[in-house]
Amino acid sequence: EQQVLTLGDLSVRRDWGWAPEYVVAMHTMLQLDSVEDFVIATGITSSLEEFVAEAFCALGLDWRKHVVHDPNLIRANDNSCGRADPSHATQRLHWSARHTMPDVARMMVEARLARAALSVRHAA
Repeated sequence: EQQVLTLGDLSVRRDWGWAPEYVVAMHTMLQLDSVEDFVIATGITSSLEEFVAEAFCALGLDWRKHVVHDPNLIRANDNSCGRADPSHATQRLHWSARHTMPDVARMMVEARLARAALSVRHAA
């Protein structure tokens, strides 16, 4: 039995950052002597379709054979985000995201596969 992933609007765009990197940025902010506002982001947006394609590629699969579009899942107020500008964080914190969307998709797949393997070992 083949399972499918059902998604809404594949064209919606996001800044797909890696949370552990963002935690480093937050920690660096806390080290400052004064309070400032920062945008913590990669500065690059990618569509959900691009993210899904990368995730399935990490599994060696063609996403088009496993993803179903359901218009009922499209959120009325889910606008594509504009590109975030992390330049102030880069200048002031000497921080910038190192991981791009393809990295994030791959690392998420790898983490999920590792958890699944661990679950199988514990069940045996």
